[in-house]
Amino acid sequence: MGDMKERTDAILAKLKQERDELALKIHLGKKEAAAEWERLEARLADLRRKAGPAREVAADTAKEVGAAFELAAEEIKRGYRKLRKLL
Repeated sequence: MGDMKERTDAILAKLKQERDELALKIHLGKKEAAAEWERLEARLADLRRKAGPAREVAADTAKEVGAAFELAAEEIKRGYRKLRKLL
């Protein structure tokens, strides 16, 4: 179960780092990225809300919850890569 917490913490830390870097670039310009940014912000907020309960699930469902969490995180990462290309 500790492995799940470590993985979710690592994923969230990496997403925060990418988010912070992109926030600075967006602040400095590139208004066309604003709509994508807002979509990703909403998705990340949703992922954060789900991260707490995901850490508490029973062992038999932890694998499924972990996979869904990682898929959602990957979607956000793809969005961040798309934003980087726009900037």
